Amino acid sequence: MIARSPFPSSPARRALLLPIGSSGDVNPFVWMGRHLQERGYSVSVVANPYFARHVTTAGLDFIPLGTEEEYHALTNEAVIWHPRKGTPRVLGFAGEHTRRHFDLIASVAKDERPLLLAPSTAFGARLAREKLGLTLLTVNLQPSIYRSIHETPDFGRGLGFLQRIPRVFRKAFFALVDARMNQVVAPGVLRACRDAGVPAPRNVFRDWWQSPDGALCLFPDWYAPPQPDWPANARCLGFPLEDLASQHTFEPALEAFLAEGEPPVLFTAGTAMTLGHEFFASALRACQDSKRRALFLTRYPAQLPANLPPEVRHFHYLPFSDVLPRCSAIVHHGGIGTTSQGLAAGIPQLIMPLAHDQPDNADRIRKLGVGARLWPHEFQPANIVRELDALLTSQDVAARCLDVAGRIRSDDPASHLLTAIAPHLSHD
Repeated sequence: MIARSPFPSSPARRALLLPIGSSGDVNPFVWMGRHLQERGYSVSVVANPYFARHVTTAGLDFIPLGTEEEYHALTNEAVIWHPRKGTPRVLGFAGEHTRRHFDLIASVAKDERPLLLAPSTAFGARLAREKLGLTLLTVNLQPSIYRSIHETPDFGRGLGFLQRIPRVFRKAFFALVDARMNQVVAPGVLRACRDAGVPAPRNVFRDWWQSPDGALCLFPDWYAPPQPDWPANARCLGFPLEDLASQHTFEPALEAFLAEGEPPVLFTAGTAMTLGHEFFASALRACQDSKRRALFLTRYPAQLPANLPPEVRHFHYLPFSDVLPRCSAIVHHGGIGTTSQGLAAGIPQLIMPLAHDQPDNADRIRKLGVGARLWPHEFQPANIVRELDALLTSQDVAARCLDVAGRIRSDDPASHLLTAIAPHLSHD
């Protein structure tokens, strides 16, 4: 149910939403766009053409940026899933496209002054703020974006020491990381600033990572409590839980499979993963060894083992909000979208994190008592069976899953979104 808006629905003002990433990154922006549009706000989503149907089917205006070939080329790079090299590669890509983002925003701003909603990696949006005087709200999908020295995120295998060393050393470590990442992203950002006649930031991550106008955190504060060194203007809204279920019919084959036996385990390596061969091979062996039914979810079936048995079914898309409550557990990569859907469904999670925010989400799931983690080298059939057995037979895990699902049902992220954005709207 859409919450009542704290601001008048007329006259409408333009909002420009600029998601970067996979479907899991685009879905939350579609969620924001729907809620704003239903309150009379004129909304356009700027994204790769790969997501055009995704956005327009939701009833939102779509503005293409880049080409589908670019999207597939990036997602096919094995390096983006590397625990150390993945984030620098993605950030480098974002930096290279700063000018292109800025030019598109500037073309829209010739006739209107849109409110910008963009992730911290949309450096062209920050440039538009500085050059054109537009309001920019940074949209943070996951808490690992804040490298707090107080509650330090889990950045992956081999970096667990950061949560144990004194804070002064954490701060020094993050300063070194900022300097290294700045070397990766700065060239594209500095060129765009020079072309636009805008003073460049001395350090992109220190000076441009979060907008001074405000930050919208699309996760609840019980999942990641705000820390003293987070920006003072950050607001936790809650999980958006956008999965486009209304755009898809429930396939008869899926209904039949769910109805004919015990609740299956759902396995997914992520919407953008094209290199999940080992993930699904281990998953299949684990299901066969434990005689469990399973759903394999991937848009790239070439990753799957040949000749899946009848008790394991593959689907290109599954509406999590409808399907997960009918599953016994979910095994996945640890993206924030999938993680939040698992929490909302009240089922245990087994996470195999690779890179980016995935290790931190896996760590938070463990601390909540609703799941377990296996690093990629540990993701072997025997270990999968052992962890699933432990999760599915634990009454404590079941109780904690239900408790967390109840928390999500009591959250009202749409209302928080509208309240957070209200001060930035023009009423003229």
